[in-house]
Amino acid sequence: MIEINDVSYKYKNGNEVLKNINLKINDGEFVAIIGKNGSGKSTLTKIISGLEKPTKGEVIVNGINTKNKKETINLRKNVGIVFQNPENQIIFNRVYDDIEFGMKNLCANIENREEVIHDALKKVGMEEYIKKDPFELSLGQKQRIAIAGVLALNTKIIVLDEPTTMLDPEGKKAIYEIVKKLKEQGYTIIYITNVIDEILLADRVIAIKNGQIQKEFLKKDILKNLDTLKSLNIELPVIVQILEKLKQKNINIELEEFTIDELVEKLSMN
Repeated sequence: MIEINDVSYKYKNGNEVLKNINLKINDGEFVAIIGKNGSGKSTLTKIISGLEKPTKGEVIVNGINTKNKKETINLRKNVGIVFQNPENQIIFNRVYDDIEFGMKNLCANIENREEVIHDALKKVGMEEYIKKDPFELSLGQKQRIAIAGVLALNTKIIVLDEPTTMLDPEGKKAIYEIVKKLKEQGYTIIYITNVIDEILLADRVIAIKNGQIQKEFLKKDILKNLDTLKSLNIELPVIVQILEKLKQKNINIELEEFTIDELVEKLSMN
């Protein structure tokens, strides 16, 4: 479990980016954190992963206080973070070596290291690239390698900070499928995005504005929170636009009940 208790964060210039954040994320939960650029959502990922320390308040990750420097290695074993640009996380010119480097840093799985690396790559559909030069791969493939590097550390909490921003549609689709499978396998997913379509992957949505939590709601309650979404100037996904039109016709449907094609057909019949 992740507990964020009354957390605020200021830059050295005094600019307050996060203000009195209180949030709990349960084991195995998939949470989407949304907001405009500059809202503080990326700073929150660094706070959760321990890359930054709160100016005020505390973050507890599986019983570890992120402010405790003695627990830094244990924290890294508990939380893995994937950034929007995968090239920033690649060091070596062989996929195996790149993943192994992270494991060596945390002294993780020394005896069965090769087996763990193969398994991590298999989970992201990249096992056949184990001897390849990651710098020669597409951005989407590099991002999958970055996710494998986190999985190899045996962490159960994965923070993805706008992981599809630089990817083409095919690359995005691959990441979505991986993330959904990880959720099914019991991983805790914290997904940072300003793309509203991506919140449909999550169990719960946290909307951040001006460094504060503006609203929390479950995915099934998206239609009840359209004003919140619109206030963030984020374009509504096609499926939500369709559901909104159906609601205007007094047809209430849960997000999980129909595919987009079925919704379009139902809309055309009314």
